[in-house]
Amino acid sequence: MSPDILLAFEERHPGNSPAKRERIRRDLGLSDIRYYQLLNRAASSPEGIAAHPFTARRVRERAATQTRARVMRIGA
Repeated sequence: MSPDILLAFEERHPGNSPAKRERIRRDLGLSDIRYYQLLNRAASSPEGIAAHPFTARRVRERAATQTRARVMRIGA
C-alpha cells in the first residue's frame, strides 16, 4: 500500500476510535495494528513526506511522543 494512500486516509480520519478501526478494516483491508505499522513507515518515507508533509509530520511526532511515554513507563 502506497504512502500516499495511507497518509491520505489518516488525513481524512485523524485520531483513534472504534469507528476508525472499523473503517481501516473495511476500506483498507488491514488490521489496525498493521495499518499503524505501515502508516509510521509511510510518514518517514520520502514519498510520504512529499505527498502529505503536514500529516507525515503529525504522525511522526505522535509516534515519538508515544515512544517517550513508553520509555518513561518501563524506566529504560
